[in-house]
Amino acid sequence: MSLVAAAVCPHPPLLVPEVAAGAASELDDLRAACRAAVARLTNASVDSLIVVGSDTTTVRRDPPFGGTLSPWGIDLPVGDPSGEPLPLSLLIGAWLAPGAGSFQSVAADASPRECAQLGRALAGEADRVGLLVLGDGSSCRTDKAPGYFDPRAEGFDAAVAAALAGADAAGLAAIDPVEAAELLAAGRAPWQVLAGAADRPMSGELLYDSAPYGVAYFVATWA
Repeated sequence: MSLVAAAVCPHPPLLVPEVAAGAASELDDLRAACRAAVARLTNASVDSLIVVGSDTTTVRRDPPFGGTLSPWGIDLPVGDPSGEPLPLSLLIGAWLAPGAGSFQSVAADASPRECAQLGRALAGEADRVGLLVLGDGSSCRTDKAPGYFDPRAEGFDAAVAAALAGADAAGLAAIDPVEAAELLAAGRAPWQVLAGAADRPMSGELLYDSAPYGVAYFVATWA
C-alpha cells in the first residue's frame, strides 16, 4: 500500500470562472495548470483518490458531500449540496476533481507530527493511493495582499516551491508552522500531510508558481 501519485493545487474561490466573472482571464494559466495536474493524477490508475485540505478540525467526510459557492458571490452548486457541507479547500477540490471519492480535512493548527501521521494513514488505505492536496502559499507578498506585505514571504514561498518541484518530503515536513501561520499560508498542514504520505522516493514537477493578488499559488505533481 503506497502513495503512487499526488497533485498540489491552490484553493482560491476565483479559480472558478463564474466567481471571477470579468477577471476570469487573469487566472487562465493557473486553471490550465490545475487541470493538467488533476489529469495526471486521475490517469495514474489509483485505487483511492483522496482530497486533502485545511479546515478548523481534522475530519474525514463520507458521501454525499458538496456545497455551493454562494458565500463567494454566486450560487453555483458543487458536488451534492444536500450532503455534508465542505470547507472552501475541499469544495474547490470537489470542483477540480468531481470523481474523487473521499475528502479529508486537516486542522490548520495540526502539528507537523500529526500531519505526518495522517499522511501515513491515508497512504495505507489502498494499494495505489492518489492525493489531491489543496493549499495556498503566503498571503503577504504585496502591500495589497490579504496579510499586507511581509519581507519573509518571498523566501518562505521559494522554499515551498523548491520542495514541491523536487518532491522533497523532508523539505515540506520542515516548514515552520508558526511562520506559516504568521504569513497566512493555508497550505502548510495539507502539504505536511503529503510529506507524511510520501513513503518512497518520488519525482516532482512544478507546473505553476506565481503570486497574483499577493497570494502565492503553486501547482505541482508527484509520481
